[in-house]
Amino acid sequence: MKRVPYVLLVVGFLATGCIGQTPEERTSAYLESVRHQPSLLLAFLQKMPKGGDLHNHLEGAIYAESLIDWASENALCVDRGTSKLIRAACDSCETYRPKPSVRCAYQDHVLYNQLVDAWSMRNWHREDESGHDHFFGTFDKFHPAFDRHYGDAIAEIAARAAGNHLQYVELMHTADGMDAAMLGAKVEWSDDFGKLRDALLAEGLAGIVTTTRAKLDQDEAREKEVLHCGTAKADPGCNVTVHYLYQVLRGLPREQVFAQIVLGFELAKADPRFVGFNLVMPEDWYVPMHDFGLHMRMIEALRKFYPPTHVSLHAGELSMGLVPPEGLRFHIRESVEQAGAERIGHGTSVMNENDPISLLQELAKKKVLVEICLTSNDVILGVSGNRHPLPAYMRYGVPVSLATDDQGVSRSDITQEFVRATETYDLKYSDLKRMARQSLEYSFLPGRNLRQPEKSSIALCELDLRNPKNPSVPCKAVLDSSERARVQWELEKAFVDFETQF
Repeated sequence: MKRVPYVLLVVGFLATGCIGQTPEERTSAYLESVRHQPSLLLAFLQKMPKGGDLHNHLEGAIYAESLIDWASENALCVDRGTSKLIRAACDSCETYRPKPSVRCAYQDHVLYNQLVDAWSMRNWHREDESGHDHFFGTFDKFHPAFDRHYGDAIAEIAARAAGNHLQYVELMHTADGMDAAMLGAKVEWSDDFGKLRDALLAEGLAGIVTTTRAKLDQDEAREKEVLHCGTAKADPGCNVTVHYLYQVLRGLPREQVFAQIVLGFELAKADPRFVGFNLVMPEDWYVPMHDFGLHMRMIEALRKFYPPTHVSLHAGELSMGLVPPEGLRFHIRESVEQAGAERIGHGTSVMNENDPISLLQELAKKKVLVEICLTSNDVILGVSGNRHPLPAYMRYGVPVSLATDDQGVSRSDITQEFVRATETYDLKYSDLKRMARQSLEYSFLPGRNLRQPEKSSIALCELDLRNPKNPSVPCKAVLDSSERARVQWELEKAFVDFETQF
């Protein structure tokens, strides 16, 4: 019997099987046809609209190659032994000099590759070194490169987001440069959190809010300059909506953590670009573990002063053996029930919590979205495949979205997160589309949702999607009144354009 080439079988299947189907159904059928062809799957998922990246650390999002350029511009030196940037009189570029200028890396490929590997997970091997330690050890090494380059960083993130067909990014950013933490160290501690908040405000926290906003103005102006926004050469990144979560460093002493939490609340109240805050740093370190309950009480107490403020919390970025079993049993639940977290970052150890099934049911009922960071969970915690709780979250109806966490350090991007999820968990197009939509539905964008919760169709502008370039007057009124709805509308328009190709 003469064999028909495989490609003709696929074309024949698509030609006969898709007649009469909707564009979404045809798109889904195409995904199934390339599911086991990695290169075609990558091309499909790269072009797919992805909504928002809700779990994205500004400093961790930058690739090491950019950091080398910025460190060179800042005239920094590097310790060859530790790969750590230092401010000092640099040695010459002769081989084996202990403190050469970073500029030497442009002529020394060994040094250049050393820095890229030390400042990221490139060429890391789990058999040789803890992924957890290597990952978190990168930040202290390259941090000085960001001096005067936060605007460039925002531009890089926005441009990469556009290239991966994202409409929205929330960046975690300690935007005050540690001013609040330093103020907190000067104010006498009090277990009366209201009194302690008043003391911080009296000692100058309001001034830090003002200077932080002014600094962000400068950084965003630089972003627009780099991306040529408003010109004929504007980068597509100019069209990506970027907001910020103030980033609290929970590994600091309690006085400084409290001061940063208050600043996070104050920034969200004063500046619409800050849509909430989050607590960061490794959850397994001593202070975050020891003070976890204290941090939850801080947030709980301060919420009465700032009721509208959004909170997303890292919780459950842990695995068995990283901490004692008792440390795995309550972080996610307390983050939601006590601190009022509306979203959970990672949630990797959810099945180790007390009564995990009831917790999953509670997350679904309260509509607490979990930000899923598959690459990060793999390289840091060694949790992947069937050991990851993503299928459990989906089985119990917990809303989820895919996120990059620290794409520069991980050497990943949002498309790779979609690829990993699709290949590992056999996700359908409808699953991926739902995740993309949920990333905007549960974002902290201001304004009402374009979509009705619990429904898969557009509630207010559904008919307008037949001609998404020209929404009707009632639909346009909705879009004009809500930034969230406008970004969601852009996603829906992108889906229409994407699915039309199939």
